[in-house]
Amino acid sequence: MSTSVSGTPAAGVNSGKFLRFWAAQSTSQLGQRFGLVALPVIAIETLHAGTSEVGYLTAALTVCYLLVGLPAGAWVDRRPKRAMMIRSAVVRALVLATIPALWAADRLSLGWLYGAAIVVGIASVFFDVAYQSYVPFIVPDEAIEPANARLEASAQVSAAGGPALAGLLLKVVSAPVVLVVDAVAYVVCAGFLATVKDSEPPHANEKGERPRLAHDIRAGVQFVIGNPVLRRLCVSVGVSNFFATIVMTLTPLLILTELGLGTTVMGIVLGVGTLGGLVASATLPRIRARLSAGTVMAVGLLLAGLSMVAFPIAGSLKGASAALPVALLILGQFGMTWSAVTFNITQVSVRQRTCPKDMLARMNASIRFVIWGSMPLAAILAGWLGSHLGVVACMWIGVVGSFLTALPIIGMDRLIQRTTPSAPAPLQNV
Repeated sequence: MSTSVSGTPAAGVNSGKFLRFWAAQSTSQLGQRFGLVALPVIAIETLHAGTSEVGYLTAALTVCYLLVGLPAGAWVDRRPKRAMMIRSAVVRALVLATIPALWAADRLSLGWLYGAAIVVGIASVFFDVAYQSYVPFIVPDEAIEPANARLEASAQVSAAGGPALAGLLLKVVSAPVVLVVDAVAYVVCAGFLATVKDSEPPHANEKGERPRLAHDIRAGVQFVIGNPVLRRLCVSVGVSNFFATIVMTLTPLLILTELGLGTTVMGIVLGVGTLGGLVASATLPRIRARLSAGTVMAVGLLLAGLSMVAFPIAGSLKGASAALPVALLILGQFGMTWSAVTFNITQVSVRQRTCPKDMLARMNASIRFVIWGSMPLAAILAGWLGSHLGVVACMWIGVVGSFLTALPIIGMDRLIQRTTPSAPAPLQNV
């Protein structure tokens, strides 16, 4: 039953400062989705970009974590995180606003679009590292997991509603104008953040003590490697993301080419996946009230692997009635997303409790470097194996590999209790 007593999870996630932070994060997520839809459309329809040019644009948006992920962690730990998020939001707003302005002046080029995408990507890296490291400064330890569940819920809503709203808006206005909405969303995000008061103490680096950046980066990496909980989580999440990326890279090919089901079915399948994420965010507090963090993470990974089995099985039904493969794809996507979000909220909360607050950004950046670094490699491997072995056979490799990701989680609860100052106890329903 929900409660509002000070110091309880409900009090933490219902406080004004968290609600304002939540509004800022939700607005940022929604704006980001508008941008991810509008930028490729601008490249293709306005600037007549070909396949390779669109690929370069996608790379510009996604490669930034590999380029600046580790330094970003060190920089964020040196400075107030709220101020870092505000600056990041303002930079993204200003850069994105130049695109419709140049378009209106008939001066927009692909080169500018690539440059803008890189700057926006870099600013997003700093925002994401700071945002994931900020939660322990605005809610008490016992409210960290419910807070992360709410943040993940808004991310899932944005993932579902953002592209749909952007698509509707594109029917009324041109793609560069849609970016105005994106820029305004980042301004609103910065405004909400400016009203948040947190408990982050002054940084030693603000008083003139500035160790070398390389020292800070190395300290973050060494902390993750040296901490048994974080080390196991890093391996588990990295391997999980690698094999899941193989499956998800090939999913459009499975639906459109192998099964010939069309884009409408693909949209339904992906939309149901988002619904699974929302359900996971809502049900996690009740699950955690009964099960330990280690058990929830292990079960989440195993259920994600089990759900993935539906994809290659659906692919093997080529030529059969469409109803059965579609049902399998919907069931698999829902189960995989529910399991992945359940696992992710729990593991992020464990990371935030395990790490000292002055090391949070470097820890998050180090782990996210591994997570994001596995994605391009897995996508390339999926394309190569899919062309040589076939889409369905390659998906089976992703499915089998996904079951291995639970191995590092075995015995995790004992490690959490031994190494975490405020180990995650069962939660109250909030």
